[in-house]
This record gives sequence, structure tokens and C-alpha cells, in this order.
Amino acid sequence: MNVSAQKQVSALAKISKSGDSIEDSDVSFRPYFNMQSLTHQPSLALSDVSSEDDVNSVTSSLRDFGTEDTFNFTCVSTPCPTVSETAVPARKPLQWEFYGLTIWVELEEFDSDLSQAIAHFNSTQGVPLIPQSHTTAIYGMTHLTVQEAKQRLRSVKDKIPAWPKFAKPVGVVQDIAVNGQPGQVCSIAWAELTLATNPEHEAALDILYEIFHGPGGAKKRVAPWKPHNSVAYDNPEDSVLNLADTITYMASKPTILGKERRVQALSLWNTEGKMEDWECLDRIHFF
Repeated sequence: MNVSAQKQVSALAKISKSGDSIEDSDVSFRPYFNMQSLTHQPSLALSDVSSEDDVNSVTSSLRDFGTEDTFNFTCVSTPCPTVSETAVPARKPLQWEFYGLTIWVELEEFDSDLSQAIAHFNSTQGVPLIPQSHTTAIYGMTHLTVQEAKQRLRSVKDKIPAWPKFAKPVGVVQDIAVNGQPGQVCSIAWAELTLATNPEHEAALDILYEIFHGPGGAKKRVAPWKPHNSVAYDNPEDSVLNLADTITYMASKPTILGKERRVQALSLWNTEGKMEDWECLDRIHFF
């Protein structure tokens, strides 16, 4: 982290501990110290999660959910758009070796805002480009062939006509994951928009697990779901990602923190190997 970013983080932490509020256009942040029980009020949170670094969260109020009922099939990923910032030298490609077949939930975008966020951090931080904006539903399936997984994906619409809508994001997090820690399956640095689950999401994910793992399947899902939409990945050693830059960018884009989102598609990816090896295999669209 550069000196400027360190000063910004220190300032945020100082403000949070003092009890003062931070104002940024329509978003108001107040001190909040329990990441595990997010309130419905916008907050700035400090908490130890997977690393010793501070983790901060900006919370937003929740909204109702809705559904759509039309489908089509394609596997053309939305390309991350180019951005106007001066590009910095690329960092080392992500070194973590992933595995298996994975199901992603793809959220609707407003003027490509989520893809623009991914492109922004790639351009300004030099971190690897995430190939598609997504929220992971099922990771690392090794018990199915590609053809079997495609067939099961295309049967999803028979049981899940549309995925429930997501409320506004409830957090902005930048942290380091450590493989083996609760809920973590890799060792990477990342920045994310944290989303909220609800009974409708939990029911849909139960059905999805049943489709791909079978009734009473060997792999039991861990509930509740912790959905998030990552905007940047980096290697955990000497990562350039920092909370100040993440919050500043997110707060500057009104649609990112201020919009509910329908689920546009579910996609099947081969996530075997490093991130540059990932490949989209199939996709179903809800609208």
C-alpha cells in the first residue's frame, strides 16, 4: 500500500473510532464494529476476518425481491470495457490453483457499472482482469463431466423460473483470504461488494445444489449463503489492493451502491487451474 493510501486508511480508522460520521453525497457512514451482524444503516465497520488487516463494510438498507420469467441460452461473456485511466504495469498473474466446475450468478448491470469497476482496478492497480462480473453459487464440482453439468444447468429453469432479486449492496470489503479458514477455499487478496441473502435466495440455492449434487448429495452446502460480487483479485503477498481506493471508487459510482439488481444469468465455468485458464462453458439467461 502506498503512503497516500495508508494515510487514507488511517484517517478512516481514526474517524471510525472517534464516533464521527463520514458524509459522501447520498452515502453516510457511521462507526460500526460487528461485521457479523450488519445493520440496515450505512456503516463503516472494523473487524478481524481472515487476516490481521482491518476489514471495513459500508452497509445499505435492504429492499424487496422480484422475479422474471424469460430465458435464452448463450455463453458469450460480457467483456470488461476499457477505461480512461492511465494503465499501470501489470502485476504477476494470480498464482492460486483453482479446481472443478463452478456455477456463477451474473447480476444485471447499469451502464456496465460492475464490469467498469473490474476494469478500473485492472487499469489503475495492475491486478489481473476478472473475466466476468459474478457472484459464486457453487464452486469446484469434480463429480460431473462437462456435458452432465451443461445438461443440469439447462434444467435449472424447470425448478427456478428466475433467481430472486438482490437488494442494494450491504458492504464494501477489501481483505485477504486464507485457504482453510471458515468459508474460504483459496488464498488471495480481493475487493468485493457484499450482498445480502434472504429466505428466497436460500431456497433457490438449496434447489441449485440439489440439481447439481442430487438429493442428499455428498457435498452439503454451508448455510447461510454469503453472496458477494468481487471487483478485484490479487496475490496475497504484497498486494496493492487497499480499502481506501476501494471505498473511494465505489462511493463515486451511485449505481454500484444504490441499485437493487435482478439476476441476469447463471453460467457454468471450468475453473480448473489459474484464473487465466478459466473458461465459460454454458449460460442460461433469465432476461
